[in-house]
Amino acid sequence: MAPTLSGYHRALDLFEDRVGGVPGDRWPAPSPCDRWTAREVAGHMIGGQYAILALATGWPAPDAGGAGAGIGGVDVGAGGEPGGFATGDVLLAWRTARKECDAALTPEALRRPIPFGTLGELPLIDFLGAYVLEPLVHAWDLARATGQPERLDQDLVHHAFATAHVVAAGLRAAGRLGPALPPPPRADEQTRLLAFLGRAAEPRDA
Repeated sequence: MAPTLSGYHRALDLFEDRVGGVPGDRWPAPSPCDRWTAREVAGHMIGGQYAILALATGWPAPDAGGAGAGIGGVDVGAGGEPGGFATGDVLLAWRTARKECDAALTPEALRRPIPFGTLGELPLIDFLGAYVLEPLVHAWDLARATGQPERLDQDLVHHAFATAHVVAAGLRAAGRLGPALPPPPRADEQTRLLAFLGRAAEPRDA
């Protein structure tokens, strides 16, 4: 079966739902991402959409403080000052970036070879399948930072956990991901994924 963008779009939908649910006074709240506020998490993801657009088109990605941590060694987001992508109306900034990125994901663009760390090159569509990990986990970060429901799509969690095992060593070697934490006894897969990514996250809602 040919790969599709279904999981990628579902993960972005989940992240967008959490962006839309952030109360206006909670954007400065600290997130589980070290030294990042909720606004900076959103800015990182907005920058990620522009970085994917750049991968799809060959255009340079806009910069708001430097390149950020990515999947498989590909920079997808803003680093030093990621909040620069999320000034003003954060939901509008996210939707604008997503719309522009979606428009660039033509069949030809999805076939473009993308460097993917030690795995060599992958078609962009396969890269986006792996990228599901990024919006999924940052949706949880936003939820935890701003008091929203934390339950994730369990099919996507399973898919993202497989990706995490492939990319984590390289990200940790580059200082872009903290050490794994021991999950609590009888933890579900979502909690084990988050612990593997350095997040202490016993589930708080069904």
